[in-house]
Amino acid sequence: MYEPNVVGDWQEYDEHAGLRVRVHRLELAEPPRGRDDAAEGLTYFSLRVTVENRGSRHLGIHLEDGQIDVRIGPDGESAFLDWRNSQFIEGFDVYPLRRATAVLYAAGAEASLSLVDVQVQLRVEEEWADRRLWSGGIGAHEGPAGAQQGAALRDSLAHQVSVFLQDQAEEGTA
Repeated sequence: MYEPNVVGDWQEYDEHAGLRVRVHRLELAEPPRGRDDAAEGLTYFSLRVTVENRGSRHLGIHLEDGQIDVRIGPDGESAFLDWRNSQFIEGFDVYPLRRATAVLYAAGAEASLSLVDVQVQLRVEEEWADRRLWSGGIGAHEGPAGAQQGAALRDSLAHQVSVFLQDQAEEGTA
């Protein structure tokens, strides 16, 4: 069964040796050029998508609007994407042992931000790579999963990984 990556995980592409991608730094953040009027009443957050080339040759990378989809909450509703404030990777050659990072600003209902799914479809050398999915949340690591965060958070992959790591750390201190 296919399971999504946890926000922060690297995902390698078999069809492009040495190329890997990750979604990371999912956090509350105000956009640098001010809020979009269409996001009134919503809570802004940002995330980064980093492409790393560990291969032996440079690769032309495209990661533009329409190649990143952000869904929030247990129903997977689309987040508002602030394209004006976001920074993409548009036709950039990533040389060996180098990285390129896109910074995306989005907004959504604050109650839905404990579950965030990010789907990325990278274009490499004018070819579309497979879509990859990362799951995480904002505030998921704060305190126990109570009534506000609900059963959906307790069952999320990010929460399961967090609980596993906490259990492992407790075993090592005994």
